[in-house]
Amino acid sequence: MATALDAVGRPATDAPTDLSAAELRRRLDARELSAAEVTEAYLARIAALDPDLRCYITVMADVARAQAAAADDRIARGEAGPLTGIPVALKDNLCTTDADTTAASNILRGFRSPYDATVVTRLRGGGAVFLGKANTDEFAMGSSTENSAFFTTRNPWHTGRVPGGSSGGPAAAVAAGEAALGLGSDTGGSIRQPAGFCGVVGLKPTYGRVSRYGLLAFASSLDQIGPFARTVADAALLLGAIAGQDPMDATSAPEPVPDFAAALAGDADLRGVRIGVAAEYDVDGMEAGVKAAVDAAVGRLADLGAEIVPVRLPHTKYALATYYITAPAEASANLSRYDGVKYGLSVESETLRETYERTRGEGFGAEVKRRIMLGTYALSSGYYDAYYVKAQKVRTLIKRDFDQAFARVDAIVAPTSPTVAFPIGARTDDPYQMYLSDVFTIPANMAGIPGLAVPCGFADGLPVSLQILGKPFDEATILRLGHAYEQSEGWTDRRPDLP
Repeated sequence: MATALDAVGRPATDAPTDLSAAELRRRLDARELSAAEVTEAYLARIAALDPDLRCYITVMADVARAQAAAADDRIARGEAGPLTGIPVALKDNLCTTDADTTAASNILRGFRSPYDATVVTRLRGGGAVFLGKANTDEFAMGSSTENSAFFTTRNPWHTGRVPGGSSGGPAAAVAAGEAALGLGSDTGGSIRQPAGFCGVVGLKPTYGRVSRYGLLAFASSLDQIGPFARTVADAALLLGAIAGQDPMDATSAPEPVPDFAAALAGDADLRGVRIGVAAEYDVDGMEAGVKAAVDAAVGRLADLGAEIVPVRLPHTKYALATYYITAPAEASANLSRYDGVKYGLSVESETLRETYERTRGEGFGAEVKRRIMLGTYALSSGYYDAYYVKAQKVRTLIKRDFDQAFARVDAIVAPTSPTVAFPIGARTDDPYQMYLSDVFTIPANMAGIPGLAVPCGFADGLPVSLQILGKPFDEATILRLGHAYEQSEGWTDRRPDLP
């Protein structure tokens, strides 16, 4: 194992920007570091690296410094919480009152929200430090961050490769040491896939576990906010801070929020745990290096005592097609609010209809227009039953497959993506190949279950990721499994070889 690790990246150092959030918490509480020192270290790293990587649309330097000063006061009073003084990157589809929220779209360029997203409010209350608003595919529609109206974020492991998407900005920021933690959104894999491409941990919680209030909606029955982190323990820390029912979001669940960090306590003995492996996740086109790394990770889980059990998910093969009816249909409805009248870009014309058309024509990018048109077609008279209604019936079958599998196992493991990060520009002219990037992540969104992406090795010098899928509202189990695997291998101790 040492030889393989030594061949890729560099070991983590003792610099503040290399430390885990949990270690930062320890050093802040011990007064070995101040929140101001940590924040300045991150801002300096952003200034040095981000002109090339382009993780951030907006750097909130003044806000971060004020929050760091307040955090140091809280620590001095003995009132620090788990995230007090910890620097966080926010995906730019989360509403903030003190920085623009653009969703990386020209139609919202310069828009300032009058309210915070609930997750932002909770992090503010906990004393977190906001480094900035991170890049995304426009309105979270994409798998590479190349659909941003502003610029393409680059993968810290190889700047000629994509970071994944749509949450490529926060994933790359955490990987590059430009943030200790990140918040993204996952509609069809937009946390897990970029986490996998960037070699960090990413978690899509159960639908309803985290409030969506203040998240610019893409597909309301699929969207979920979740954490990026360097370690599973850090992801558990951030999930605990943002989870829980919210009266502002009718879809947020009243399920009690467990102590996710406590679920990681103990050794890595997985005896008695049953882990499912589905043949449906072994598809043509999976890169050999990805398959080898994932197979080795499954073997490691078995070495730790887990029982590996074959399971069947027969309707998984329909998940991609079902998603690309459901998500565009919901996007068509959600994005109709951007009309040049209430807020955002307005291209005034002689008639109201022309104002709508010109505003949307100039404000939306090509991929957003493509999905709006697909969704509008699926919802149109004469096609609604044939497409949208049928897709919802198949979605029920996909969820039923998972329910039946979870009656036999505690979790299911699979690759996060069939490939490592691909070159920038390689798939921009082939939307179908781009959509296939999410073939392993989409089923979890269709079923509403949680999924965790954990680094499990490298192929061709680029990160490979293991996906651990869990029962609804059982994030604790997949976090425990991910933590046990992580502790046994050490992949998360590596950093991209950046200045």
